Amino acid sequence: MPLYDDLKLPLSDEELSRRRLLGLVGTSALVAAAIGTGVSFLRYLEPAVLFEEDTRVGIDRPEDITPGTVLVLAKQHIYVVRTHDGFYALSSVCTHLGCMTQYQREQNEIDCPCHGSRFELSGEVKKGPAPRPLPRLQITIDRGLLVVDSSVHVAHDALLKVS
Repeated sequence: MPLYDDLKLPLSDEELSRRRLLGLVGTSALVAAAIGTGVSFLRYLEPAVLFEEDTRVGIDRPEDITPGTVLVLAKQHIYVVRTHDGFYALSSVCTHLGCMTQYQREQNEIDCPCHGSRFELSGEVKKGPAPRPLPRLQITIDRGLLVVDSSVHVAHDALLKVS
């Protein structure tokens, strides 16, 4: 049986429209791949930098804060406590599940409204389920201002003494 060469025959309208459709689909796929590659290349040239806020927060001059004062810095998640002996700073993030605690002025304690943990003003756990006390944060004096660094945890009895 001889082979039949159908490439020499003229194409019907149906075959022409199918070939045009397949050519259009193939060209569209190539254009989409080229655009995706170009976007990926441009994103590669852009620096992937995360701009985070500074962990150091300037508070106030120590002599302007009276003993017995509790400063609540809600945006920075910090409590600054002034005692007669000095200053200390606490994180306001609950050690149970990371909820934001609230200072209760009337009871002079810190409460977690989500799960019921209660903390003394020193950060010690009064009532669970929090497993650990609130961490103390580093507090220093820089150029006459109190500065809290929320990225540095210090010993639980750390106190910045001022005269």
